[in-house]
This record gives sequence, C-alpha cells and structure tokens, in this order.
Amino acid sequence: MFYKDERLALFIDGANLYASAKALGFDIDYKLLRQEFMRRGKLVRACYYTAMLEGDEYSPIRPLVDWLQYNGFTMITKPAKEYTDSMGRRKIKGNMDVDLTVDAMELAPRTDHAVLFSGDGDFRPLIASIQRQGVRVSVVSTIRSQPPMISDELRRQADSFIDLEDLKEVIGRPPRDHSGDGQEITAVDNS
Repeated sequence: MFYKDERLALFIDGANLYASAKALGFDIDYKLLRQEFMRRGKLVRACYYTAMLEGDEYSPIRPLVDWLQYNGFTMITKPAKEYTDSMGRRKIKGNMDVDLTVDAMELAPRTDHAVLFSGDGDFRPLIASIQRQGVRVSVVSTIRSQPPMISDELRRQADSFIDLEDLKEVIGRPPRDHSGDGQEITAVDNS
C-alpha cells in the first residue's frame, strides 16, 4: 500500500536484485523502476549498492553504474575483492550491507516509506529499527523462484512484501544474453 503524499526512499541491493530478476527470467529496466515508484509517492532518494572489480581496464558493470548515476540514482560502490576458494574456484566478495544499513538509518527521519530491494535476512534488524522510527517498510524480492530469494524472517518483519514477479510487466524487459559480459560479477558472495 502506497500513498501519493508519502516520502519514499528506495534501497537497492544490486547483487540481490540482479540474482532475483535472473531467477525469474527477466532484466530490470531501471528507468521504468524509478518512474513506477515516482508514481507511487514522492521519491526522496533511489540508492543502488554494488561492489565493483577494480584493476580491470573495463568493468562490465561500469555502463550500468554510469547510466544509473546520470539518471537519478544515488550510486554507492566499493571495490570488490577477488580470491580463489579452497576448491580452486574464482570468487568475488564485496558486501554492501553495512553501507545500505547506514544510509537507511540516516534517511529514516526524512522518509515515510522505505522500499528495500533485497531478500537478505541480514536486513531484518534494519527493518525493525526504522519501523520503530515510524517508517513503513516494503520488501521487494521473490518467493516464486527455486529456491525462494527472500528469507522468511525478512518477509515477516516487513510491513508489506512485493513479489518481483508481480512487477515484471511494469519494470521488466526480456533478458539479454549475458554470456561473456561479466554481469555475474554483480552476484557477490556475501559470506
């Protein structure tokens, strides 16, 4: 439930949203996403969080980051760390949870409704905290993938849950072929 006069803030866990949309078989059109939430209320801020590999001449996520930055999103990035696990697999680590949490806490006094695009259960205490400050919280993720992309605790804590599948017609576009474009870098290992 959204009210036209409420101040909205979007907090987008880029890796989590990318993985959820991919599991549902579509890509997010961020211009449409921003327009949809501007229609639902007074959009105060749309924050997008992602880790980026440094040192590469070309980062495959750089065009998205630049586009979002030029089109009304507040970009929060930090360097990802690359390592090889005990099985010899290449892993990328770049947790943005603390950055998102701090920003949500700071914006809470100027927000009526926060929309968290993540299914990560680590955000449950954040939601509880900003709810105690009077902010309503909606969580956008999906239960329609196998496995579901949202923790049960997070879904129960939120004031409302929006399944990403239900937004597909409004903010989605058919998936591009991501083979070889490095988009998997956004699927960051948060362990």
